[in-house]
Amino acid sequence: MHFDKSIKRLDYVHLSKYFFAISIALIVLGVASLSFFGLNYSVDFQSGSNVDVTVSKSVSKGEIESIVKDLNIAEGTTINVGEERISIRFTKVLNEDQDVALKKEISKLDENAAFEVNTVDTEMAKELAQNAIKAVLIACLGIIVYVSIRFEWRFAIAAVISLLHDAILVIAIFSIFKLKVDLTFIVAVLTIIGYSINDTIVIFDRIRENMRFAKLKTRDDLKELVDHSIAQTIMRSIYTVLTVFIAAFFLFLLGGESIKMFSLAMTIGLVLGAYSTIFIASPLWFVLKVREKKKPAKAA
Repeated sequence: MHFDKSIKRLDYVHLSKYFFAISIALIVLGVASLSFFGLNYSVDFQSGSNVDVTVSKSVSKGEIESIVKDLNIAEGTTINVGEERISIRFTKVLNEDQDVALKKEISKLDENAAFEVNTVDTEMAKELAQNAIKAVLIACLGIIVYVSIRFEWRFAIAAVISLLHDAILVIAIFSIFKLKVDLTFIVAVLTIIGYSINDTIVIFDRIRENMRFAKLKTRDDLKELVDHSIAQTIMRSIYTVLTVFIAAFFLFLLGGESIKMFSLAMTIGLVLGAYSTIFIASPLWFVLKVREKKKPAKAA
């Protein structure tokens, strides 16, 4: 209860200038990391072969390493061994003879082994990466159009900057820590955008509703209205994000390898989405609105 009252009394617009500075610094750091180190792309975005083997008995990583070494296909190979599943990632596309030989040798270790081979050529990898970027940009464009019609263009600009802030920081974190980027990561980024815009729209709707009955004569009046609108909706935003965050966090801890990066991206993105909704989107709209109100005065 004390926490609720304390967080509702915060001066969000005043504090936002510090959070703007922190966010800009993090984005610069993230862009620098992307420029120098890039992303750790999975087989979905890199040419190569990925061999998944389902085994009925225990097979050690050393045994698999010995096989790929004997077949002269060990260069650039990443091997992950679980209790019932083995994943072998090749940076080069296996030819038919290498594929057959690999399956034959692994079958000697477990005659009931089942194989799933996924191959991505260079052109397909480039196309997937380009389509992922297009998906995010189209989503942002759709949000700009919708929010501009439903509210006004200042709300749309603030919302999209907030969403891009979330997406860039999630991507930057994956770049800095060399986390694997696959197709599920793109799904996570788009899902994060959806959750973030949902929270942002709730606050924007409250701002618009409060403006109908407010008498805004000065900058401080508008500032107080924004602070009051955020205070009215902040606990709803925190509770909503916290509920999904708990589910995503335990999915990351206990989920399978195939959804680990998705759940991790969701966990990070949900926190960033709540942060940007409260301290970036609404205060940014306030900045744009104040500048609009100053223009007629200058002209006079």
